[in-house]
Amino acid sequence: MEFGFLSVIPSIFAIILALRTKQVYIALLFGIWFSWLIIENWNPLTGTLAMIESLVNVFQSVGNTRTIIFSALVGALLIFIQYSRGVEGFINILNKQLEKLEAKKSGYSRVMVQVLATVTGLLLFVETSISSLTVGTLYRPIFDKLKIPREKLAYIADSSSAPSSILIPFNAWGAFIMGLLLTQGVDKPFSVMMASIKYNFYPLLAIVIVFIIIFIKKDFGPMKKAEKRTKETGQLMNANSKPMVSDEVTSFPPKEGISAKAYNMIVPLLVMVLMMPINLIYTGWDTVKTATSFLNHASLAIGQGSGSSSVLYAVITSLLVTITMYLIQGIMNAKEAVNLTLKGISELMPLALLMLLAFAIGDACKELETGIYVANTTKEWLSPELLPAVVFIISSFIAFSTGTSWGTFAIMLAISIPMSNIHGADLTIVIAASLGGGIFGDHCSPISDTSIISSMASASDHIDHVKTQLPYALIGGVITVILYLIIGFFS
Repeated sequence: MEFGFLSVIPSIFAIILALRTKQVYIALLFGIWFSWLIIENWNPLTGTLAMIESLVNVFQSVGNTRTIIFSALVGALLIFIQYSRGVEGFINILNKQLEKLEAKKSGYSRVMVQVLATVTGLLLFVETSISSLTVGTLYRPIFDKLKIPREKLAYIADSSSAPSSILIPFNAWGAFIMGLLLTQGVDKPFSVMMASIKYNFYPLLAIVIVFIIIFIKKDFGPMKKAEKRTKETGQLMNANSKPMVSDEVTSFPPKEGISAKAYNMIVPLLVMVLMMPINLIYTGWDTVKTATSFLNHASLAIGQGSGSSSVLYAVITSLLVTITMYLIQGIMNAKEAVNLTLKGISELMPLALLMLLAFAIGDACKELETGIYVANTTKEWLSPELLPAVVFIISSFIAFSTGTSWGTFAIMLAISIPMSNIHGADLTIVIAASLGGGIFGDHCSPISDTSIISSMASASDHIDHVKTQLPYALIGGVITVILYLIIGFFS
């Protein structure tokens, strides 16, 4: 059945509702319900029942189920690391290096502490919340001591979290994106996702801009005023600012009476990251039939492996190694391990719920053939050359309106992938534009959960954070659009 213009109404409805209510969960849920109401010929009873069944059917996909379980277990791993004081130990090592640099060159620490904060945020690519929280809470005392404004700390925390998570997708982000690609019928989702990274310009630019601003020591816009205020008056925030309280977002207090050791953070994360390609090779090994050598077989197997299985096996392996390490060190006993696991899972249940709704609205858009309708409608005027730039702009608007990059990925990939197929555009570039637009819009949005967490962890006024970050984000966004136009017309 052809639904025509009605096929785009649920997505528009979800965007408007998210903008009005600032509640992305409610918006996605009503978007799913509206989709099935249309499919069921406006019958509210059968439409509602179909919506419920569609949520249940998400778990019929083993890939979706693995991804949701992985997201929950990542919460357990993160809470273990916090409890063991592993992050604190890692920061202590960085601080020692900072003191050595300061001894060699006076005044150099102001630059280096910003660099270290950015690098820390990038290294904690496993999850955006833990990245923002770690950078904000652990570096805040150092930034305050060196008279660096809270707005700058929030900017660094925000601009190093989501970009690194999308560019190093060995985490819940990667698993989620692979699940969405699989829902849209993309073969070899891991290979396609990895191939799209080199075209995902905005996250790359966001990171580059952070380092440029740090090294040239030249801010502009509201951030320049914030730097001037702090240097001249010592005020870390504006006089009328209302800092957000960071204690509310500290997920679990570290254990007292134990030493802070960096390897209690490094080893669990390293095990998880290293196990992902190993598991990809394992799950794809039997599918390769024409390998000429062991290395050739392994490289081909990575592209054929199951992304959802690999990330799930990786986080389980990391959890087992982490629990064993901590038991041997006496950091926890078996009962504490179970309690912390359940606590960590419960803290990431909102993320798992968002995944469920995102997968469900993607399935609904596929049933309505939303992407095919939009692609056919734009076929006459939208050329393949313009498609990546247009997709990036639309994705940015959705993310800005909803405050969530994940919800944007779910809506946009269901639309942009069919558009790419019909217009004959490069699929990897269009996917990159969809994902990058989600990150850009999220950086600009005052209702973004990542931005809010960055403000809270940095004890910064949230609106001041958004205002000072916006000019830098806009520069990255404009350059990204230009790059997509250049690729479209000259590639």
